[in-house]
Amino acid sequence: MKLKPVEAYTAPSNACSLLRANQLSKSYGAQHVLQDVSFSIEAGERVALMGPSGSGKSTLLNLLSGIDQPDSGHIFIHRTEITHAPAKTLNALRRTEISTIFQFFHLLPTLTAYENIELTLQIAGVSPQERKPRVEELLEAVELTSHAHAYPDTLSGGESQRIAIARALAHRPKLILADEPTGSLDSKTGQKTLDLLKNLTKNGKIALFLVTHSAEAAAVCDRTLHLHDGRLT
Repeated sequence: MKLKPVEAYTAPSNACSLLRANQLSKSYGAQHVLQDVSFSIEAGERVALMGPSGSGKSTLLNLLSGIDQPDSGHIFIHRTEITHAPAKTLNALRRTEISTIFQFFHLLPTLTAYENIELTLQIAGVSPQERKPRVEELLEAVELTSHAHAYPDTLSGGESQRIAIARALAHRPKLILADEPTGSLDSKTGQKTLDLLKNLTKNGKIALFLVTHSAEAAAVCDRTLHLHDGRLT
């Protein structure tokens, strides 16, 4: 599906970054959560965002995913502005361009590991003939082929997060937004999960925006942004 830029503001003709945030600001009442935040992410680049609790990391992630809207500023995926895009445009982007990995996995408990991954492909309109080999390839990539028919309540935290990573990669997005993906895992399992995420995004040339408190997690990225009191430092 070809997505049209919002007519109110068009990206400059030389803008070629995968994601661009221009002067984003967000307040809740009298509290200024983000102030003039600008950065870009190139195709295939891995970028970490670090900062103390309350610095605005979650708010920024919500803006980039289209869950919330900034008070001012603009966000582009390629040349499509998502800042005030209609739900139809945002949903199309989530089916084709963007995927999200959460700290607490959010696997559907009534579906098996295989079915949790396949559901993303069903939503994206991928045919049954294509879905099966793609899901099997992803299960092999995250080393959980033997757990294909397991339900989430029988998986460990590390196994659940690997299935969540496979699900996020299923529709071959251009950008993954990851919110503390190892925050609920022990250090050894977390590092294995980070290494897997790094290798899969690198091999697939997928950009990664990783929100984290952990310097070890940030180390798998190409560069790190620091957010303090709502401003990039």
